[in-house]
Parts: sequence; structure tokens; C-alpha cells
Amino acid sequence: WLCNADKSSHEPRLRLKAFFGSLYRCLARGARAVLQVYPENLAQRELILSYAMRSGFAGGVVVDFPHSTKKRKEYLVLTCGPPSVSSAVPSGKGEDGESCSDDESSGDEENQTVCISDRHRPRKKQKVNKKGKGREWVLRKKDQMRRKGNVVPPDTKYTARKRKARF
Repeated sequence: WLCNADKSSHEPRLRLKAFFGSLYRCLARGARAVLQVYPENLAQRELILSYAMRSGFAGGVVVDFPHSTKKRKEYLVLTCGPPSVSSAVPSGKGEDGESCSDDESSGDEENQTVCISDRHRPRKKQKVNKKGKGREWVLRKKDQMRRKGNVVPPDTKYTARKRKARF
């Protein structure tokens, strides 16, 4: 569907850009996404892979059973963020169940890992621990609410007491 254009108004490139952009925003740095794709030809595979790389992913296409017509599967293996030493793309299996090496693959079917430059992404804001939320703070807030005229429960020995973990 991402590469399909039924009408002249349909633009597969915009669909791919929106899809991979939203997927990149959903994943944390270092997370992996594996998608099984069925491109009709080599041009579609390269189009999908190029838009994934433009969105900030590192990775490539892994082909399982590259010489079989029925068992052949293509996986788009993406890592969120720049490529690193630990984010190597795994190799697929051949018809005999053994791992394929790059030597056995034909020129158009070898692992096409595309590297990109580092994309700077803003870090998630960490919650700031507010200090002073103890018993004194609660008593001050209750006094403040009473001065405003609100109904506040009376102060007891249980006011601002920490609850047990099982609660």
C-alpha cells in the first residue's frame, strides 16, 4: 500500500515519508523495528530503504532464502538512531537452512546496509522531583485552602503519611 499509486493524486513518496517519520518519533534511540516487506521490484526496495534512511534510521534489507521463489522473505531491519558497531544487520538463511554469507549472494541481492550521518534528536525531559512535599508542605497547603474557604479534612496523625508499597 505504501508504494501503490492508483490515481495520479496518490504520491507513494509522501506516504513513505510520513510512515517512517512517525515510526521514528515513536521509537526510543537504539530501538529496533523489523518489517516484512514485499516489494515488486528492486526499485521499490530501494525506494522504501531510502525513505527509511532519510527519516533517521540505520539498517538494511535482509533476504531469507534468496534463491527460492516460495520461501523467499524480505525483512526491513531498522535501528532508531545512527549506525553503531552493535547494530549490525543479521544475515538471512539459504535454502539449506544455513546462513548466507555475502560471498554467496548475487550482486543485486546482497545486504544493502546504508549508513547515515548522526541525527540529533532532543532528549526526553526528565521529571523534576519537587522537594518539600512532606508533612509540612501538606499542612501549609491545607491552611491555604482553609483561608480560601474550602472544606478541608482535619489534620490528624495520618496526614501526609506514606502508604505501604502494597497499596
